[in-house]
Amino acid sequence: MATAEHGARAEDGAAAGGRRAGTGPGEIADDGSAVEFYAALPPDVASAALVHTTIPAGTPILELGAGTGRVTRPLLEFGHPVTAVDGSAAMLARIEGARTVCSPIRDLDLPERFGCVLLMSYLVNYGDRASLLAACRRHVRPDGMVVVQRDTGAHWHDGAPREWAHDGVRYRVAHLERPEPGTVVATLEYRIGERRWTHTFTNRRLGDEELPAVLDAAGLRLGHFLDDDGAWFTARPR
Repeated sequence: MATAEHGARAEDGAAAGGRRAGTGPGEIADDGSAVEFYAALPPDVASAALVHTTIPAGTPILELGAGTGRVTRPLLEFGHPVTAVDGSAAMLARIEGARTVCSPIRDLDLPERFGCVLLMSYLVNYGDRASLLAACRRHVRPDGMVVVQRDTGAHWHDGAPREWAHDGVRYRVAHLERPEPGTVVATLEYRIGERRWTHTFTNRRLGDEELPAVLDAAGLRLGHFLDDDGAWFTARPR
């Protein structure tokens, strides 16, 4: 799944006033994400399988912040038609087999509604939370479901590892600060062979006690949690 181990997307981060920047070979998207880094990562089958087992077979999915299609590809293989949305045309150019829409999530206003709207990669922590959830509400069917992944904060606790490796990628927390309670500004370094990227982003906590009110403000109601640590949850239209 798209944890800090797999990189952090921060779509619409500017609207939330968060810091964002990126360095490294290849194109860097507006949110600081490196296209070549995400394209080099393997498909995220575990996240796609979690979504697949949560919704009816064949449900059309609107994937917000699809990036280079790490989740798109396995969702297609599971039999779901996918409309992949991202603000980076270079990211979307790496996706095959899905309909793609290049747009900031906050501006998205498609004519159709979907049985599942997917907002993962911690966008609810990194981006403009209100506008992202409003886009989810705009595009979910009355009987549909929104599936959200949030950062539960384990990677940013004092004493958490500052370096680790996964799927051939070496990760390092190059910088970490806490400008205010519940907010972390981090710079992650990613290395694959001799290639090196960095990504700076702002992460805002979204705790269990906040969820009902945050969702209610977007016209949604909390459904259920999909994993033991509460990183994944569902919401439905009110």
